[in-house]
Amino acid sequence: MTSEEPTADGYAAVTVASSAGGIRGLSTLLGALGPALPVPVLVVQHLDPQHRTAIAEILGRRTPLDVKLAENDEHARPGTVHIAPPDRHLLITADGVLALTDAARVNFVRPSADLLFRSAAEVYGPRVIACVLTGTGHDGAVGVDAVKSRGGTVIVQDPRTAEFSGMPEAAVGTGAVDRVLPLDEIAAAIRVLVETKRQ
Repeated sequence: MTSEEPTADGYAAVTVASSAGGIRGLSTLLGALGPALPVPVLVVQHLDPQHRTAIAEILGRRTPLDVKLAENDEHARPGTVHIAPPDRHLLITADGVLALTDAARVNFVRPSADLLFRSAAEVYGPRVIACVLTGTGHDGAVGVDAVKSRGGTVIVQDPRTAEFSGMPEAAVGTGAVDRVLPLDEIAAAIRVLVETKRQ
């Protein structure tokens, strides 16, 4: 069975990684997902840990989905975008409960997309979508490999359309990617996947 064939329960979560250029990328993606997304969206965007962030407010004005900074021990909710706070790793645990941790940086970053993706793969297996958008460095590459190894689906922004191509190129280089798409086509692909899996 390929990762895009239906499973009994459908997808459980969409996980997204972005860094440099990510506010614009996330605005485009989240703005096109629609208000009735049947799964939660978990986001790692690399942020300056020295400053309070307004990312939830900024993105909340650009999408009909609810957008908030993730909180420790809260349940991931369908139709809600949970964003890792600055300088905290975001993980998903059993029963869809979110966990925040200030464990060591991974590849010089905290939050780490690799940790989010790996935790989602461990909890949800084939029921998770991992998406890598614009950014420098290679955060997310190890994570997409973990998602793919558990049967999940991996979508990556076409590096040629990314404001910063490092993260998308690293993800594509793993060979663990199902689709490489221009930014403005990713939301439609995600919607088709989550809606098809739930029919």
